[in-house]
Amino acid sequence: MKIGVLALQGAVAEHIRLIEKAGGEGVIVKKVEQLDELDGIIIPGGESTTIGKLMRTYHFIEALRAFSEQKKPIFGTCAGLIVIANEIEGQPEAHLELMDMKVSRNAFGRQRESFETNLAIKGIADDVRAVFIRAPLINEVGSDVEVLATYHDQIVAARQGHLLAASFHPELTDDERMHAYFLNMVRENK
Repeated sequence: MKIGVLALQGAVAEHIRLIEKAGGEGVIVKKVEQLDELDGIIIPGGESTTIGKLMRTYHFIEALRAFSEQKKPIFGTCAGLIVIANEIEGQPEAHLELMDMKVSRNAFGRQRESFETNLAIKGIADDVRAVFIRAPLINEVGSDVEVLATYHDQIVAARQGHLLAASFHPELTDDERMHAYFLNMVRENK
């Protein structure tokens, strides 16, 4: 299974490492043409506004929407979660508008408020290590969206069919279980 990591910004190498640890083949994605050879893609963290601008510049918006229409799995982590959301609080327009959720940017505060914790994630385990850095929050989800994890009663991970979203950075740990879960979504899709 070839899993791409969108390499416009963010912890690309760290995602590749955990994809491979979970048994997939990681591919650094810098060109739209590469999407054709992939079974799934991860949109990593970084700064969502910058990622959105770069996606527009390099024609990834239309290409990733087409990728999603084929029901190929997409996993957005931290800023990637914001990029796949269909509504961003305080912003007139979203980026990919794929997942039926309303999100808030930097909901957990600034860089100095970053933290790590263990989360109970439905379908994975009760002790998945999660790193929150200027993390977004899922404020609302549509009826087709399954909440996978909460932190202090706030939604931090969710799934809608072939779409997976996490407020945190699973790639900044040695725990590959979140990536293994995504690989299983890809397997189910094939």
